[in-house]
Amino acid sequence: MTDAPQIALIILIIGLGLCVGSFLNVCIHRLPRGGSVLTPRSRCPGCEYELRWYDNIPVLSYVLLLGRCRRCGARINLRYPIVELVTAAVFVLHYLVFGWTALLAVRLLFASALIVLFAIDLEHQILPNAITLPGLALGLIFSLVFPPGVLDALLGALIGGGVLWAIGEAYFRFTGQEGMGGGDVKMLAMIGAFLGWKLVLITLVLSSVAGSLVGVFLILLRRGDMKRALPYGTFLALGALTASLVGERLVEWYTGLYVV
Repeated sequence: MTDAPQIALIILIIGLGLCVGSFLNVCIHRLPRGGSVLTPRSRCPGCEYELRWYDNIPVLSYVLLLGRCRRCGARINLRYPIVELVTAAVFVLHYLVFGWTALLAVRLLFASALIVLFAIDLEHQILPNAITLPGLALGLIFSLVFPPGVLDALLGALIGGGVLWAIGEAYFRFTGQEGMGGGDVKMLAMIGAFLGWKLVLITLVLSSVAGSLVGVFLILLRRGDMKRALPYGTFLALGALTASLVGERLVEWYTGLYVV
């Protein structure tokens, strides 16, 4: 592909990512509150001003309004432009890895679900069934046509959910305290359905390392202790996004270490 069409496609992907990111913000705000993501139209939480289309232009509206409501001047959460920009960046990275293919659409849907789960778990420490359960079903359905294939997807869902369930059950029996929420189990099962058993193991390793590093960092800053509950879903999302993009290369690198 020549440079001009490639640049045009990247611009298209960026625009798509920004628009999808705007919708993901709606999901992040409403799902924890039990609201519909389709109706009603977005409003200012302070004065109930119904946002017009020109108030909802991704990133640009936030900049032009200086991060405040047009009517009452209440601050708009910085999360909104951040999610839009992050979604656009994630979309571009996936396009560069998978190209303009049908699999790209599947992985972008998967990435969008992960972004919503990341943000909701970070803020509310919950992982809504409205994302994880349909995501698990869709991952298995897509595996009938797309990689990793139905057998790998089934194994990924079983291994992903099973490993976390076993860890949580063992922790509970040893300490008498809940150590792993059911949402984490369902989320990793969803990840396994989309990525297969090899990449769900990569996700588990990456998320565990990231969670451990952040936990140690918080302890060093005296802002946490060994009993502080970290939103593990956020680390699962980061690990799964990484596995989606470079997981196959990591598997090839690791297995190559044992090739004589």
